Order: sequence, then C-alpha cells, then structure tokens
Amino acid sequence: MTDLILHHYPNSPFSEKMRLILGHKKLPWKSVLIPPIMPKPDVEALTGGYRKTPVLQIGADIYCDTALICDVLEHLQPLPTLYPEPEKGMSRILAQWADSTLFWAAMAYNLQPKGAAEMFANAPPEAAKAFSEDRGKMTGSGMTRLRPGDATAAYKSYLRRLSDMLDDKPFLLGGVPCITDFAAYHPLWYTRRMNAVKGILDLTPAVGDWMDRMAAIGHGSFDKLTSAEAIDMARAATPQSLLSDSTFQDEHGIALGSAVTVRAETFGLEETAGTLISASRMHYTLARTDPRAGTVHVHFPRIGFVLKKAE
Repeated sequence: MTDLILHHYPNSPFSEKMRLILGHKKLPWKSVLIPPIMPKPDVEALTGGYRKTPVLQIGADIYCDTALICDVLEHLQPLPTLYPEPEKGMSRILAQWADSTLFWAAMAYNLQPKGAAEMFANAPPEAAKAFSEDRGKMTGSGMTRLRPGDATAAYKSYLRRLSDMLDDKPFLLGGVPCITDFAAYHPLWYTRRMNAVKGILDLTPAVGDWMDRMAAIGHGSFDKLTSAEAIDMARAATPQSLLSDSTFQDEHGIALGSAVTVRAETFGLEETAGTLISASRMHYTLARTDPRAGTVHVHFPRIGFVLKKAE
C-alpha cells in the first residue's frame, strides 16, 4: 500500500480526530507538519486552493475533509469499523452534528477572551492578530458565530447529553468506539488542553472518563516527512482513487470532463479548480496539474461542499 501522508499541525482538533482514527485502525502513517494559518504554498500545490486541516495524501490522490478521509481509511482497513451495524446511519448523523454544531459551540467557548489569552500567552503580539484575521477570511457570510455566553450555555447542554449517552456503556453508541466518538472527542480534546477553560469538563465526570478511554487509543505508528518530500511523492505517482462509489450521479447538469470549481459551503471558502472526473453519490473528484506536484486528483465529499461550472 502507498504511504498514508497526513498533512496536519499539532493543535488542530480535526487533525487529532484523524490521528486517533489512524491509531485505532493500526495504520502506519507519515506526518507532514503544515502552518496553522496562511500562506500554505505546499498544501495548495497539492489541493489547488483548499486550505483546511487536515489533508490526507496517498500518492497523487489528495483527500479533503475528515468525513471523506474516514471513508478512505475504512476502505483500507475495514476493522475495527468506524460505522458499526445496526447503528451505521445513526453514527454518521451524530458525527456530522459533532463535527459542526458541537465543534463550533466548543470552539467559541474555548476561544473566549481568557482562552485566547492563554493560547497566545507565549507568542508575539502580532500572532493573535494574524490568527484572527486568517480565521476571519475563512468564514462565509452565511455562518453564525456564537457569542461566548451563548456558546457556554450550549456547550454545557451538549456535555450533559453526551454524559447521558455514557450512563450504561463505555463509548457513545456501545462497547467500542465508532465515528461518533472520534467526532465528538476532538473539540473536547481542545478544551482539556487549555487550563483557562477546561474546568467546564469537571461538570460531567463520565465524559472525562470517556475522554481518557479515547486518549488511550493513541496515534499509532508514524514517521516524519517534509512537505517537499510529499510533493515529490505526488509528482512521481499516478492517481488511483480508493473511493469505490464511482457511478456518476448528476445533480447539477454538469457533465464529466467539465471545468469546475469546488469549495466548502460555509467555512474555508477557497476554491479548487480542475476537471470533473467523478461525481458519485458520496464524493467529487477533480483532476488538476500543478507545476510542482504534477497531475493529481483532489477528492471532496458531496455533503458540505459546493460544485460549480468554472466561469
């Protein structure tokens, strides 16, 4: 199997989600550390514009968004499964809630003034400004950001509901972790790392115990790789998708072979332009050529992304 290359940075919650899943599935991987804010020229050489973290690279195939990356890893290593029967549908729906509603409530709580002050305590003054400006540019007009008081109230309610789910089982849907656990864990992981705000977790001890069980999974076996080495590996490879749902499903009146763009719906609005070579029930694939990375295929999930004909 071609190397699994995760482009990530240590403090990224969604990266922690994927690091744990790689550990859970005992899949060895390569670690490429990327900047937390723009510019990210090496990332863009592979994705063509998409800049959210993390990104999974397998040769010349670039997989964007953790929902799609999880499906790729499930294909590579079906056991232990992320989507157990008979809760397969429920686990995916709850994971989508955790990756969106729970995540944004948690991060609005985490980055309230005292949390942000701790986050940038040892950084130069311009670092906080650069981070704020970077994240501001990623936010679309249709996205609502919770104020700290509203976020705190919502976060407390969500933690209580997670605690209720753990009354009679070690993980959220049963005796073993599934995609719901990994999606719900990563925003709470960020909270626990910050002294200024982690006290909120003391209100739900069952959640804390569950977090200990999740953390014990670990990140598995990985080696370090530079971004330049990863780009060279893409250039030397031929794209070969691991996504099995290949039947064309046209919802836009856009034919395969068309010049198109794909971007996220609400956060991280940078477009990737390329030739549409797949539009299945689950994903889009664009072919593009970069001067450094060569010909790559960039893959996106359908849910949460916008496909348009290139102007």
